[in-house]
Amino acid sequence: MSHKPKLWTKDFIIVSSTNFFIFLTFYLLMVTLTAYTLKEFQTSPSQAGLASSIFVLGAVLVRPIAGKTINRIGRKKMLILSLVLFLIACILYFFTNSLALLFLNRVIHGIAFGIATTATATIAAEIIPAERRGEGTGYFSMSMNIAMGIGPFIGLMITQYLSYTFVFFAVTAFSVAGLLATLFIRIPSLTFTEEKTEKGLKLGDFFEKSALPVSLLMAIIGFVYSSVLSFLTSYAQEIHLVSAASFFFVMFSVFLLLSRPFTGRWFDQYGENAVIYPAILLFAIGLVLLSQAYIGSVLLIAGALIGIGYGTYQSSAQAIVVKKAPSHRMGLATSTFFLFTDLGVGVGPFLLGFLVPSIGFRGLYVIMAISAFACLVVYYFLHGKKASSQTGKRLHAENF
Repeated sequence: MSHKPKLWTKDFIIVSSTNFFIFLTFYLLMVTLTAYTLKEFQTSPSQAGLASSIFVLGAVLVRPIAGKTINRIGRKKMLILSLVLFLIACILYFFTNSLALLFLNRVIHGIAFGIATTATATIAAEIIPAERRGEGTGYFSMSMNIAMGIGPFIGLMITQYLSYTFVFFAVTAFSVAGLLATLFIRIPSLTFTEEKTEKGLKLGDFFEKSALPVSLLMAIIGFVYSSVLSFLTSYAQEIHLVSAASFFFVMFSVFLLLSRPFTGRWFDQYGENAVIYPAILLFAIGLVLLSQAYIGSVLLIAGALIGIGYGTYQSSAQAIVVKKAPSHRMGLATSTFFLFTDLGVGVGPFLLGFLVPSIGFRGLYVIMAISAFACLVVYYFLHGKKASSQTGKRLHAENF
């Protein structure tokens, strides 16, 4: 009986921990910065929202460059340099005394975030054994999912009982922890070929072609999910379920974490379609429940289903991207995937904001649910059809 290669190595735990601290900082600031900007600079709500979301612009701008240059600079060096910039940006929040400086620092912080998360995901892809790609990528993504639940909670607790200065102390401490952990990581070295170091500018230098199909769908699903991130609080106030809504993301994280040990193994054992179709379906059903929530329990069930659906698709799609890419283009594949994720989640709130006045929040979530169901068909044509035949061939070969 053959033993599975080891997944939980020291280096895998370190890179997952670093990723956790990066995303903990990201989510903590996302929930506190809008209110901070309103209070500190007496801005309009739209300007305060921009202070929060302009961060994504920095990440989007830098991801293609990070994916292209990661092999040349080296994974560990790139991660350490980006984390130093990330830490500097955290410290600069103490000294931002104007709205213009805050916007500038948010873009710098977003650039550091884009480089750092491209590097951590690429390093994780290198460390995870190929036979445990789905399971390993799922567990690595958990570092982001746990941060998604803990970050907003810490941020809201600090702003409720302490001052905004403590928010900046917290994110600075998390950045230091991530940087220190990275110093102890060992990363497999890659052998470079002419193909890997060739000069010139082509579209293929900035995007990995094999990553585009599932990344395009990730942009659509991210766009749909942004409706939950951006408008859940306002929707909960309108339907008088604010207390239940405060536990929405807790349910999201808890049920995603509970499902993760199974979904990762099923991905490796039965192929991606066995996981992705049910994930998209659960995501869509969760949005239907959200649109029709009149009592708190329905809202919380919606949170659980959306968590399993969205989180499972995201980690599975990331696993597909690194599985299909040549080893020397894993960084580029990862940056392509996150670029489309950022675009969907970043553009969504701005565009969907125009729909809300005419159709209301319930109408918005009905349309988002229909869009999520349509993603089942989109996935079939972009990747599912091809994946089905490949899985069939693999299972046939294993039986003979």
